[in-house]
Amino acid sequence: MTTNQLFALFCDLALIIVLARILGAVAQRFSQPAVIGEVLAGILLGPTFLGHSVPEFLFPPGVRPMLTALADVGMAVFMFIVGLELDRKILRGTGRLAVTVAVSCTVLPFGLGTLLALMLADDHAQGHRLGFVLFMGTAMSVTAFPVLARILTDRKMQHTPIGGLALACAAIGDVLAWCMLAAVVALVGGGGGDQWLLLLLVPYAGVMVWVVRPLLRRLVAGGGARLTPAVLTVVLAGLLVSGAVTERIGLHFIFGAFLFGVVMPKESTERLRADIIDRIGDVSGQLLQPVFFIIVGLKVDLSDMGSSGWLDFALILLVAVSGKFVGAFLSARAFRVTARQSAVLATLMNTRGLTELIILTAGLQLGVLDERLYSLMVVMAVVTTAMAGPLLAVLRPRALAGQDPVLPVQDAQSPATKR
Repeated sequence: MTTNQLFALFCDLALIIVLARILGAVAQRFSQPAVIGEVLAGILLGPTFLGHSVPEFLFPPGVRPMLTALADVGMAVFMFIVGLELDRKILRGTGRLAVTVAVSCTVLPFGLGTLLALMLADDHAQGHRLGFVLFMGTAMSVTAFPVLARILTDRKMQHTPIGGLALACAAIGDVLAWCMLAAVVALVGGGGGDQWLLLLLVPYAGVMVWVVRPLLRRLVAGGGARLTPAVLTVVLAGLLVSGAVTERIGLHFIFGAFLFGVVMPKESTERLRADIIDRIGDVSGQLLQPVFFIIVGLKVDLSDMGSSGWLDFALILLVAVSGKFVGAFLSARAFRVTARQSAVLATLMNTRGLTELIILTAGLQLGVLDERLYSLMVVMAVVTTAMAGPLLAVLRPRALAGQDPVLPVQDAQSPATKR
């Protein structure tokens, strides 16, 4: 690394941190998640508003691979935290209602997304047509569990019946979406000529569940369920090694990082997990994730979309919103949840946030998406996430916030048995 490259890297990191912080705070002032402002910071620095010469001056080609490497580490840390927060306790007592809603608002948008992909394939498919179609269906099916949790916390809904149900649905839906994405990655052939290595996925998952998890449980118990230096070292090394293994066998590294978070002990480790999220999450949130947003924004170019491009965007947005909303709303109504609460739940299921951006970035890296469609999908992710706040203000005004009826969460039964 030359002196000029090091100078540019440090200056770019400073610019990224400050701009992401400012626009994240602006977004929060408008009752939006900070992620909206941080993504917009990346788009503002990209070719959409500044052309190509200014971004290349601010982020020279020799520095971008270094920023991409930091962004990849940020993605791995984020996915580890998603897996860490995926606690089975969330699903207890939700019964068939949460499963039905989660499956409905995953399957319906997946089906609509595949139909849309068939319409767009001639213009946007990058070689592997089936992989493109399945990827688009998967991208339409995503709900961002961490962003959803943040929205519920900001609106003091995390302990309400509708909030608990939304978290359970998002957790189930995320697992389904990651499984579908893993299948797409395997189909496209992320492992190149070593696709036989994908056969190692099942034994690797078995080792993680039946060997690594007990070892982690013993380590955590030995440290008194506290974040000791030894535990922190194992966590950091473990999530990176797990990501490296899944990348090597032909899947994206995000799956390995996510799996390591899933196998972390969940019983009686609430304080430990909170400390891990605070220690690792702060560094990732303040430095690595903003770098990821900038990399995302630099690849978004809406300057020459034309009428056909914006027509494609309108179709993408229509499919994205309607698939999630209709799937969640109708399935909740089938269990006799009130219309207002069903609409609130459907609105929450439409939040996509950083999870969607990670999936889109993976699709771009795999060559499934072209840059034009990638740009439109990124804007869709921002719009659908930003919609949640205003819609919730209409559907669940503060005057009614304490009057939510109790949902049929405990021992929920099928509609046929509730007569």
